[in-house]
Amino acid sequence: LLQSSNSLKASYEDWLLTYGLSVSPFHMRWQTALFNRQFYNWGRWKPRFLYLWFSIGMVFGIVAMFGSVILLGKTLMQTLTQMLTEAPKAQNDRMLQVVVSVLSSGLYLRVVPGVNLPVSQLTYFFSAILISGVIHEVGHGVAAIREQVRFNGFGIFIFIVYPGAFVDLFTTHLQLISPVQQLRIFCAGVWHNFVLGVASFMGLFLLPAILFPFYYTGVGALVTEVAEDSPANGPRGLFVGDLVTNLQDCPVYSVEDWNSCLGDISEKSQVGYCVSAATLQQLSFPARVYRRLDGTVECCSNNSLTDICFSYSNNLDSHLYACLPARKVIEASKVCRTNMDCQKDLVSSFCVTPSLENQTRLIRVKHPPHIDMLYVGHPMHLQYTVSLSSFVPRQNFLSIDLPVVIETFCKYLISLSGALAVINAVPCFALDGQWILNSFLEATLSSLIVEKQNRELVGFLILLAGSALLAANVALGLWMVTAR
Repeated sequence: LLQSSNSLKASYEDWLLTYGLSVSPFHMRWQTALFNRQFYNWGRWKPRFLYLWFSIGMVFGIVAMFGSVILLGKTLMQTLTQMLTEAPKAQNDRMLQVVVSVLSSGLYLRVVPGVNLPVSQLTYFFSAILISGVIHEVGHGVAAIREQVRFNGFGIFIFIVYPGAFVDLFTTHLQLISPVQQLRIFCAGVWHNFVLGVASFMGLFLLPAILFPFYYTGVGALVTEVAEDSPANGPRGLFVGDLVTNLQDCPVYSVEDWNSCLGDISEKSQVGYCVSAATLQQLSFPARVYRRLDGTVECCSNNSLTDICFSYSNNLDSHLYACLPARKVIEASKVCRTNMDCQKDLVSSFCVTPSLENQTRLIRVKHPPHIDMLYVGHPMHLQYTVSLSSFVPRQNFLSIDLPVVIETFCKYLISLSGALAVINAVPCFALDGQWILNSFLEATLSSLIVEKQNRELVGFLILLAGSALLAANVALGLWMVTAR
């Protein structure tokens, strides 16, 4: 039985070796030489151009190495300040977050799939990670071939649930070439990630022009999804395919306008609506006025779904309240802030303002040709539960989701490829930054510090500090995620 078990194990190991597979706890990898010819073709294509390309990448990699240290140091200080001054802020579930904290041009990533990354976004997330990793390793492989380093193979791996890629280079060749040549190879990965991020950003920026023959923009925000638990769900709510053109008196031409308008509505006080004195007298009915726990006033005591308490003022009394049917008051009414905004044609009118709980707003959403939606609640709840697109199909058979898919994927590529560039540039053990630093010290300090052992000691101390800085960011990043 033991001999049979050993034979089966040997056969299994031979099968894995034949197909280039390696399996261990939490880690699986596949390596192949199938793409070697293609890599060699790329590495020998236009040598002068590749020399210039990877030389620019070398400069970028060195700058990124120093910049990543400054960036992580700044992030660490900001996180510590936030921990000491206030509780961790709840973050939008749609926001990308990574276990590794990175703050780069407004990019703050703490990604934990299944915890704060929606399941619907997992495909984008893992695809962007894999593509970013492949482009990163292609950079190393092509640069190595350009510098006459033997290329053994290319592979992909899965660590726990995260995919990635790698290249196998002949180590002896790497050690024989000059430090500058090494720098071109080691910096190629972060350089390619940076280029991928820039290309994705340009694609995102030019998307309206690219899709112009099929989709037009600048006419409103197209509803692509309404969550089941959304307050906008209902017979008089929003539906997929509706085109939102206004929020209150704020025009909406795109998704950015939608978010901006909701932000303004949330920050500013509730707007009022112009109602004539005659209409006000006709629609209002006596009701008991009482104060809520937060100090606001309620005057509709019948728990009606159609009536709302409005406050207004006249020359005699500055605090009057009336329970009015919301839709009849708001329809065809002009928004206002004071009674002066409503004075015209010698008709006595008042600016009536919904008397709602703090942070609650009454929002009129225009989505013609449908009747206006009246939303009562926190503006951000509306933002989080309604998905929109700035792209409107020119033909009915065109998908309303395609531009959203492209936009979202580009954003993930920008975020994750940028994060890989920053993280790999950190002078830390086991990252590209370790080899970039060692080669940089060999290229710059060999005349100042003659003894190689002393240069290695300097490099070790810098790597130790960089590793500690990155570890501190990781630890605080995890704390910020779990403390939510």
